[in-house]
Amino acid sequence: MNFSFKNRIAFHYMIATAIIMAVAFTTVYFVVKGVVYQNIDSDLSFEAEKHTEEIKVVGDSIKIKNKKEWEEREHREVQINPVFIQILDKNGSFMDKSPNLKEKELDYNEEANFGGSYNKMLNDKPVRQIQLPIEENGKIKGFIVTAMSLESSQMVLFNLRNILLLVYLLLLASLYFISKYIAGRGIIPVKNVTETTNRITRNNLNERVALPQNKDELFDLSSGINNLLQRIENAMERERQFTSDASHELRTPLATLKGTLEVLIRKPRQRAEYEEKIKFSLTEIDRMTATLEQLLLLARLDRSSKAADESSMPLATIIDEILTRHKKQILEKKLSISFENDIKNETLVPQYFSNLILENIISNAVKYAKGGTNIYISITQSGSKIICKVQDKGIGIKREDLENVFNNFFRSDALNHKNIAGNGLGLSIAKKAADAIDAQIAVESDFGQWTTFTIIF
Repeated sequence: MNFSFKNRIAFHYMIATAIIMAVAFTTVYFVVKGVVYQNIDSDLSFEAEKHTEEIKVVGDSIKIKNKKEWEEREHREVQINPVFIQILDKNGSFMDKSPNLKEKELDYNEEANFGGSYNKMLNDKPVRQIQLPIEENGKIKGFIVTAMSLESSQMVLFNLRNILLLVYLLLLASLYFISKYIAGRGIIPVKNVTETTNRITRNNLNERVALPQNKDELFDLSSGINNLLQRIENAMERERQFTSDASHELRTPLATLKGTLEVLIRKPRQRAEYEEKIKFSLTEIDRMTATLEQLLLLARLDRSSKAADESSMPLATIIDEILTRHKKQILEKKLSISFENDIKNETLVPQYFSNLILENIISNAVKYAKGGTNIYISITQSGSKIICKVQDKGIGIKREDLENVFNNFFRSDALNHKNIAGNGLGLSIAKKAADAIDAQIAVESDFGQWTTFTIIF
């Protein structure tokens, strides 16, 4: 059946309740029926015991005492629910009966010789019978069968069954509409979620699903959808940022390349001139390649915030490897490196992200340090934290620029040091790598004197 979600909830609730009600009503019916039969059986047993005293046994013959008195009593009294009595011998053959049976006889049931009760028909009407043995000197001489009409009891049970069935159907019908109404009210938050998500498009990712007041499963669903929308919005923002950054940063070198090549083909030139322009073009291509790699690295770091690094390495080892990679530039600028490691026990840090952080900071220190000066690197420990400081004696950073040094493409006082290559992405990469491992980066500087970066792992 192709029901709506609301109708399916109502239908399933109705089915579950229908089963419970059916069990409850059936139990009620059979309990009442058992009580009715138990009361009748109790009355029949009482009558059988009472009339056993009015029976006389003569040899193999069993007769009712004072039978004429029974007949007179029957004429004097109005019997609303008469009791029928019949005497049988031990073989179940008829011996005597109460006057109210007239020409009719009660049936003998061999399986109920010791007090069993059962239903029979008497004159095409239902009766309840009980059959008790008549004993003398410990021997069974015969049986007394007592019977009572079941018409009124069966009518009560019949009416009870019909009433229960009618109430059952009415309750089910009412329950379906009530549960449908309640289900409709219950899925209002789901409708709100659907309407909100249908309104959201690529250009409208900032809209969010309203959270229900109760913190239940629907609240969790709405929160999960909002978190998903936030991740999608962040991904789209990263995509827009990457596209914007790439187009911004590559536009100038591409224009330079185009202009150089156009000038180169205007007229024949000397070999040396061709080589010079080609080398310049290759330099621009290398710069664009490096920029693209850094932009892609930034995009990956944005996607993998709080990333789990797979391997760890001692911080001193990472710094030694970085200094080795920059040995040529250090020698060219005649820089001296002062490296102090105050940590006695070797402490591990995430290798990949720590390398990204220190590679960019140390390379900047080498790049911006004045020739013949010192670069100071120290490692200390405070509690569970590892503190690394990198200080250079270089051009420094203006105080008003300190809060922007981690922004993409930002270079402090770039016009005054055009000779220093760079695109302003290194510190952005270092900051995002630090965020990925919950590290902290702080910067202090005295413009024209020194700059110190502090990394806390």
